[in-house]
Amino acid sequence: MSTTTYRNGTVPKGALKVDRPLSMNSTSTKSSASFKSKTSGHTPATGPRRKSTGSVGNSAASNKDDTSVLGRVRVAVRLRPRNAEEMAADADFGDCVELQPELKRLKLRRNNWDSDTYEFDEVLTEFASQKRVYEVVAKPVVESVLDGYNGTIMAYGQTGTGKTYTLGRLGEEDTADRGIMVRAMEDILAEITPEKDSVSVSYFQLYMESIQDLLDPANDNISIVEDPKTGDVSLPGATTVDIRDQKSFLELLRVGEAHRFAANTKLNTESSRSHAMLMVHVERSVKGRDSAISSENGSTSHTAKSFKPPVVRKIKLVVVDLAGSERIDKSGSEAHTLEEAKSINLSLSALGKCINALAENSAHVPVRDSKLTRLLRDSFGGTARTSLVITIGPSPRHRGETASTIMFGQRAMKVENMLKIKEEFDYKSLSRRLEIQLDKQIAEHERQQKGFKDEIERIAQEAQIRIAEAEKGYAEALESERLQYQKDYIDAISKLEEQWAANKQKHENEKAKSSMLSASMEVAELKKKFENETISRKAAEEEIDNLKNQLAQWKRSEAAGNSEILKLRKMLEDEECQKAKLEEEITVLQSQLLQISFEADETRRNLDRGDTVKLPGTLDSPIPPFMLQHLGDSGAGEKASMANLFEQVGLQKILSLLESEDADVQIHAVKVVANLAAEEANQERIVKAGGLKSLLTLLRSSNDETIHRVAAGAIANLAMNETNQELIMSHGGISLLSVTASKAEDPQTLRMVAGAIANLCGNEKLQPKLRGEGGVKALLGMVKCRHPDVLSQVARGIANFAKCESRAYTQGNKTGKSLLIEDGTLPWIVQNANNEASPIRRHIELALCHLAQHEVNAKDMIKGGALWELVRISRDCSRDDIRTLAYRTLTSSPSFQAELKRLRIDYG
Repeated sequence: MSTTTYRNGTVPKGALKVDRPLSMNSTSTKSSASFKSKTSGHTPATGPRRKSTGSVGNSAASNKDDTSVLGRVRVAVRLRPRNAEEMAADADFGDCVELQPELKRLKLRRNNWDSDTYEFDEVLTEFASQKRVYEVVAKPVVESVLDGYNGTIMAYGQTGTGKTYTLGRLGEEDTADRGIMVRAMEDILAEITPEKDSVSVSYFQLYMESIQDLLDPANDNISIVEDPKTGDVSLPGATTVDIRDQKSFLELLRVGEAHRFAANTKLNTESSRSHAMLMVHVERSVKGRDSAISSENGSTSHTAKSFKPPVVRKIKLVVVDLAGSERIDKSGSEAHTLEEAKSINLSLSALGKCINALAENSAHVPVRDSKLTRLLRDSFGGTARTSLVITIGPSPRHRGETASTIMFGQRAMKVENMLKIKEEFDYKSLSRRLEIQLDKQIAEHERQQKGFKDEIERIAQEAQIRIAEAEKGYAEALESERLQYQKDYIDAISKLEEQWAANKQKHENEKAKSSMLSASMEVAELKKKFENETISRKAAEEEIDNLKNQLAQWKRSEAAGNSEILKLRKMLEDEECQKAKLEEEITVLQSQLLQISFEADETRRNLDRGDTVKLPGTLDSPIPPFMLQHLGDSGAGEKASMANLFEQVGLQKILSLLESEDADVQIHAVKVVANLAAEEANQERIVKAGGLKSLLTLLRSSNDETIHRVAAGAIANLAMNETNQELIMSHGGISLLSVTASKAEDPQTLRMVAGAIANLCGNEKLQPKLRGEGGVKALLGMVKCRHPDVLSQVARGIANFAKCESRAYTQGNKTGKSLLIEDGTLPWIVQNANNEASPIRRHIELALCHLAQHEVNAKDMIKGGALWELVRISRDCSRDDIRTLAYRTLTSSPSFQAELKRLRIDYG
């Protein structure tokens, strides 16, 4: 929770913070006294602060808080000893700086007889130990942090002057080499109480204006969040780790340093290319600062006085290892390292501008020019105690960079911060205390409730004992009364019986005669009723026997009828199977008849050829004899002689024959082109010479079906090449093939056309255009021929089309329903999935498996009966690869699995 405090000391309504200033006259802890003694020489205790309209810590105009403490930025300078390179290169030159640590002065030589003198808070020679550096630079800040003030420790200087050594040295080999980070955490952990206090750490770097988490490299774009009321800066996206001991902190630093960017330059073999920041968050409980909770009427109740919210201090220590400033010409940076150097120099320049503005009480401080200045807005001109160590080298070659570093420190010494203690009520701790007290109250209440219940049970038991005694006395009295009444009742009964016996004897004689007569009449009437009941019972039993006989006869009739129905159904199924077999036999016979007819026509045409033909007007001489021999030859050696014809006549002359007015010449020429196109080596030359256009023109202009058949075969051969497929589509070839298929009657012509379209179906880039120009419809229309060769080519085209669609689904290029299903091919596919012809069945099975690969087709396939064919293929297919593909498709499809489960078919 951040503090909402203004420079005039007021707190906005509803704030829960207590801003306790560090009083210079107050008696505090030992560490506080030590802190004041070390800073009294450079931090004024009284006196008004200079008014500033903007600062890194607060951009709004502010007045001095009467209870706040002014704290100037403390600056120490540390000289690095000469390295091996400088000892060799500058052996004849003296150092460019002269230190006077006892006077806290530094002289920067202009030349051998003139120099400039600068004063700092501390001047550390090249022989100063890491412990000495920590005590004069960082320890006062750490002690003030433990007293409740925010603190900043920062190192600034040229590349290679020892900033990272001063701050981040781990001291694994020699503990005397430990840097400020390790020593500061040792002091903090030694002072806090683990049971009441907590320490957490964030470690990140500013690399090329991007904040990256050094503890989680994947978190490489952390946003800066500013409180709109207080202006406090935080990084909620950075990883925060709780620290319990020094060992875990050292491991955290190792992880962070391993992820920090560094590069080899002329000035430093491991030059830091980013600004690293270690942010330590400390929460400390404050003893004796609890505040009472007032009741609603303004008085403080007894219960409220016993539960006072404890006060906690939330302090932040920031240790900043700035990347070194450098000149490009000296560092030798280039390529990506050059871009890093530019980014470093820009952020350091922005920081220098802000410090200049604060030192000069400028009306505007350019805080937002860089993320570095936004992160350090509380360190310069804010509420944090800031200590800066500037590192310099002795080499006279880098005097300009050394002078720039010294001037940066001199300007920073003019910046004053308004130090404040930030305290707040620890309502979480109070809540825990209240919960404990509430648990005690609940336990006491439960104990009293249990005692009350025990008392009630005791009283109830006593009442039950008394009630039992009363009931026992009442029962005894009631029993005695009952016995008395029973005795009286028996006596009265005996008297009545004696009187009744006397009266009975008196009347027996009078009624003896009349009773004998009436008894005989009653006996006769009862006998008559018994006989009637016997007759009725026999009639009922006979009727029941009749009904049982009728029921048995009806059951026998029903069984005979069911048997007859089953026989009729079986006969009907046999008739349907017989009918289907006859239809298939008829289809096969028709196909064989068509094929025999086609072969007879071909034989007759070959026998009729042999006349001498002359070229049309495009050629000046008749066809040579050897060309006529090739044009008329359709025997087994045709393919072997095509190469000789190709070389002797030339491709252009052969193609020119396609434009002849003589139909026979055109037929022979197109056959030659078709045979040439069958060889892959000739296809490119035929297309370049315009043979593809000539073949498409023949399809469009000629009415001869033989030309159509041979031209379609040539196009089918050319369509086996992917480049030619695109040319065929771009010249409207699919439309011409579709029109040819609709006009053709010869099965072989349809076979050639279907083969050409089937080859085009294998190109997934052309599928939308092929379907849009009627290619799928043309394939589906050719199945009316019923010739096995035509059906085989149609099945191959559908399988190619389905395979391309399946590949498109896998690559994520297609999401809608299959174009084959939309064009109505699914019923034909299902009908021919078990075709007797092996090529047809194999292609159809492949098409079904590829269609089933995508879930969007499952519903239509289930509705169209394709599911049963897939089950059959997965079990009965002769090819292992198709059977495995069908089984994998069925087991991976949720829709198919749900339908099989609904039909109670255990599959997969």
